[in-house]
Amino acid sequence: MDELQRLIWQGENDQVDFKQRVTQPEKIARTMVSFANTRGGMILIGIKDNGVVCGVDPEEEKHTLQRAASFYCDPPVELSYEEIEVEHHIVLKVTIHESKQKPHFAKVKEDDWRGYVRVKDTSVQTSKMVNKVLEHEEPKFEQLPLDRHENTALELLQKQPRLTLKQYMKAANLSERRAYRILVKLVIHGYLRLHDKEKEDYYTLS
Repeated sequence: MDELQRLIWQGENDQVDFKQRVTQPEKIARTMVSFANTRGGMILIGIKDNGVVCGVDPEEEKHTLQRAASFYCDPPVELSYEEIEVEHHIVLKVTIHESKQKPHFAKVKEDDWRGYVRVKDTSVQTSKMVNKVLEHEEPKFEQLPLDRHENTALELLQKQPRLTLKQYMKAANLSERRAYRILVKLVIHGYLRLHDKEKEDYYTLS
């Protein structure tokens, strides 16, 4: 109970995801794959995005989750379940361990399987470079044609050792969402490295 409250209080992050319910196996498969491909994680089902506990029917959720793990993940992802009772509600805690069979792919549509990794509280689609890293091969970075905003991030880091999201937003005159997406893209493609163990996340050149 205390651990659950702590997880809710900390909010969604690179190893925790909240779901009110699971209705679409193809969508939850992306989250499963991103955890398996990265450092593992847990999905708490029966919790709204704002952290309010609403509870679920665990058997119903397990059926959809198992379908997602078996048929929408390749190779299939292993799940373990724990039912936690909170204020007369049941929250289903689903644990996905970091996989020894990386990379895993999620089925987006017929004959379209894509890799995902977990970056902060988001499942981000991987590039071929990341899949090579996951297989422990020597990465061959895809040199992307960079646009003006992406080049701005690299130019700033040639003048200073580290760059935060706020610094980049201000320098490039971008919204938080747009700036964050650009930085994540540069991380995924091997241009930048994300350091998320400090008080404030920052980026350096790879």
